[in-house]
Amino acid sequence: MAVVVVGGQSRKVGKTSVVEGLIRGLAEMRWTAMKVSEDGHGMAQRVGGPNEHRVAVSEERNISARTDSSRYLAAGAVRSLWIRTRPGDLGAAMPLIHRELGSAQNAIVESNSILGFLQPDVFLMLLDPLTDDFKDSAHRYLDRADAVVVSEAGMKGKRGPMERIGGIPVLLMRPPEYVTGEVLAFVEARLATGPRTASV
Repeated sequence: MAVVVVGGQSRKVGKTSVVEGLIRGLAEMRWTAMKVSEDGHGMAQRVGGPNEHRVAVSEERNISARTDSSRYLAAGAVRSLWIRTRPGDLGAAMPLIHRELGSAQNAIVESNSILGFLQPDVFLMLLDPLTDDFKDSAHRYLDRADAVVVSEAGMKGKRGPMERIGGIPVLLMRPPEYVTGEVLAFVEARLATGPRTASV
């Protein structure tokens, strides 16, 4: 079983599109796809003790719902989950996430913060030199990236986040083609070296 994580420096940099492209391009992997959000979005207000409503999980079954998790299904994922916690509370979701990973043939996860709990087989970080926003979680885990994925247009802009990557390989995306043959070949080659997924 392989685990691929796709993270990004901020919102709207193309994470979901890259996840879709990997699911579609490596369809034989029979992916279980997960979007992990640590912002409390879509969670009920707490009405009980401190442990009530710490984790919310939705399994997507509607292929045309126009949600990120629906896009995973449309791309060919065999299962699609949206897992939400409040900020700083992702640890509460990890037993459930580990169970889902244990039952998956292969898994792809859209998240930065999951890296605080998991060593995936491949971690891709999306950067956009044209965007000033840079999440704390992206700063924290950038040095763990196996490769950074950057839009070709962004590479022609200001160099901001690119100065932070050191010797990390750079892969280009060319929207609307977010996952090129080069990206697929990179992920396949990393996965061919054998599994390394483990808890951190």
